[in-house]
Amino acid sequence: MAVQEIQLAVCSWSLRPGSIDELIVKMNQTDIDRVQLALNPLRNDPALWSDAYGKFAASGIRVVSGMYEPIGEDYTSLESIHATGGLLPDATWDSNWSCIQRCLVLAQYLSIKDISLHAGFIPPAIESETYNKLIQRIRRIADLIADLVQGTLLLETGQESADQLLAFLDVVGRDNIAINFDPANMILYNTGDPIDALAMLMPKVRQVHIKDARYPTAPGLWGQELPAGQGEVDWHRFMKLVRENGYAGEYIIEREAGEDRVADIITAARLLRSIH
Repeated sequence: MAVQEIQLAVCSWSLRPGSIDELIVKMNQTDIDRVQLALNPLRNDPALWSDAYGKFAASGIRVVSGMYEPIGEDYTSLESIHATGGLLPDATWDSNWSCIQRCLVLAQYLSIKDISLHAGFIPPAIESETYNKLIQRIRRIADLIADLVQGTLLLETGQESADQLLAFLDVVGRDNIAINFDPANMILYNTGDPIDALAMLMPKVRQVHIKDARYPTAPGLWGQELPAGQGEVDWHRFMKLVRENGYAGEYIIEREAGEDRVADIITAARLLRSIH
């Protein structure tokens, strides 16, 4: 039996495009024709992202999912992102709710079904007021996604341990919520071994990111993101595990550091093809 060609995609924000035309040019340089599309730029700068549907179609590029970046996130430090990240801060919730609705209209236009985001740091106490607040906000977004695009909300891993995320999903209780698994985030935030976490979460995984990192060198620090193959993710074990569990989705390459993103994405694609 022939081995199915690996389905690669790239995160649009990794290429730092200023417009739809620039994104297409850079994607052509990577020789990858599938994309997870950041929705905020389409909302913020419609003139630079006009006719995205037609331009993607003409270029043979398929949008496999969307990504919403919550307003007000500050990644200056672990402390700042803990305070501002995701959907928990009350100061930005009304704006986030409004913007998510507008982004889902764009998702409808582009026929996008799956939308990923970071929920924020899930509170450790299940019965706490902040935990219940996050539950209600995630349910509200998941229900809106179900109504508008008949799709799935993907919660990205990393800011909590695998068992915390599973417990959270169980309490949320929505069938259209799944996981975007990012192994590097588990390392960057030092929240667990990524392969052990993947094994635990695999039944809920609908999408995977390909990103690599090294663990923090001291408490209170982030790890270091690196091109795929240069960090501490065991990619052979990663690929073996997803294959054995019947994963049929895209392997979406993400790079959020470094100055030569196109070259780093090509490196990741080469690594995955060699393992697959």
